[in-house]
Amino acid sequence: MYQDMYERWLAAELDDADLKPELESVKGDDAAIQDRFAVALKFGTAGLRGVIGAGTNRMNIYVVRQATQGLANWVKTQGGSQTVAISYDSRIKSNLFAKTAAEVLAANGIKVRIYKALMPVPALSFATRYYNCNAGIMVTASHNPAKYNGYKAYGPDGCQMTDEAADIVYAEIQKTDILTGAKLISFEDGLAQGLIEYVGEDCINALYAAIEARSIRPGICKTAGLKLVYSPLNGSGLVPVTHVLGDIGITDITIVPEQKDPDGNFPTCPYPNPEIFEALRLGLELAEKSGADLMLATDPDADRVGIAVKCKDGSYELLSGNEVGVLLLDYICAGRIEQGTMPKNPVMCKSIVSTPLADKVAEHYGVECRNVLTGFKWIGDQIAKLEAAGEVDRFIFGFEESYGYLAGPYVRDKDAIIGSMLICEMAAYYRAKGSSIKEELERIYAEYGRYLNKVDSFEFPGLSGMDKMAGIMQDLRDNPPKDFAGDKVVKVVDYKKPEETGLPAANVLIYTLESGATVVVRPSGTEPKIKTYFTTKGKDLAEAEAKKEKLAEACKPLLA
Repeated sequence: MYQDMYERWLAAELDDADLKPELESVKGDDAAIQDRFAVALKFGTAGLRGVIGAGTNRMNIYVVRQATQGLANWVKTQGGSQTVAISYDSRIKSNLFAKTAAEVLAANGIKVRIYKALMPVPALSFATRYYNCNAGIMVTASHNPAKYNGYKAYGPDGCQMTDEAADIVYAEIQKTDILTGAKLISFEDGLAQGLIEYVGEDCINALYAAIEARSIRPGICKTAGLKLVYSPLNGSGLVPVTHVLGDIGITDITIVPEQKDPDGNFPTCPYPNPEIFEALRLGLELAEKSGADLMLATDPDADRVGIAVKCKDGSYELLSGNEVGVLLLDYICAGRIEQGTMPKNPVMCKSIVSTPLADKVAEHYGVECRNVLTGFKWIGDQIAKLEAAGEVDRFIFGFEESYGYLAGPYVRDKDAIIGSMLICEMAAYYRAKGSSIKEELERIYAEYGRYLNKVDSFEFPGLSGMDKMAGIMQDLRDNPPKDFAGDKVVKVVDYKKPEETGLPAANVLIYTLESGATVVVRPSGTEPKIKTYFTTKGKDLAEAEAKKEKLAEACKPLLA
């Protein structure tokens, strides 16, 4: 079957000149052909993601055309504006895939609003809402290595597509022949017919205004003298992040030169993820040379931001997503109360795998903390519920431990632009009052306890990887562990049982231990990995780390 599909692609006249040489190069190599054609990239709520190349199991213009035809079939049943917004980041072929999607939509009579140049995830979410679109498409593979690209689909609310809509789109995709099934007109014809239009400056300026309106202490940055090193990691963050920072008065910004310009090869870091040290290494070196107060980096699609802060001894410390999330929550709550801008019955949201320290901080300030499933669309869903009740202003902040933050309902996905703005504003405020982000983090730990949150990953590559992961998760359910390293399991929450959790079903297990520690096990939604999340608490960092190591060792045989 896969051989037949391979032969069909080989015989076809393909519109992307890069594909034919790749198909020729794997002639006679059954394993390579199987890898490309035995399965198709599956469209889900996160859209598509895969290695760039030839075949049904790769990201290429034919997979994009097929997916977009499926999306177009769904849009045509939705009424409304019959419009789709499109953005793309710096990845290899992102611009081509974005234009390809526009060509298919226009051929189906659906209007397109596409950014003229690369723009990040929050800009796509904003444009989808701004133009009252039926859907949005973001061409990105987030922080995956350079050989990947992807296609994220959004609903009319600017939130990632719901399960129901994704299922319909997937069914339509399966009815569409991958090589010939998509309708198509040229991008130029789409522009000439008025079906394809570029996103206007009015929309871009409205996004910047919406972000800047969420400032907690307007004007603080103009006089604080904050010194910043910033890296867009060769992605889409440079223009929007520096624009907003400039507007709020941060002018002493040194951009990491090797990571400034968009480049889908990510030549300085094979894994452009602000969670890992290697991606931030050049920025840290620059910060040390320049004595910057703060170093920050946004990932290629600029929905997540990582930071390093200056310590008293002049060294720099990377902060985790949980730590930054708690710091921002504390800063926003204290600042809004002080400024008299805290809404009545305020709400913050976080994922179930993010630190319970946030629950404690929220409680301290009288803020309701809603815990939702992993994936920022669930935070977006909570904002939508508040909006439906006419209470959207109650939402003050949402975060995930994986470096995603949002403060305000103007978009429905994580936003590294506002994350960068508020982190810099927070640093400027603490600097102005003779403190620092690092000192304020120590204050929080002194007040609430020394929490430690760590994530480990176990990889399961290849075609059998997903089956192996499914088997491990099933075994954990059939033979639940009674303890981890002697720490007795006192409670298990299985998120596959919505009747018990009150949340939609998800493949997540959370173990609460006698010591108060928690262990979370869940397969990644986008990569062949099982992730384990550990929360431990100690009188100091060393004790919390020792507890985590014990738990991690106990997990290894369960995930082998």
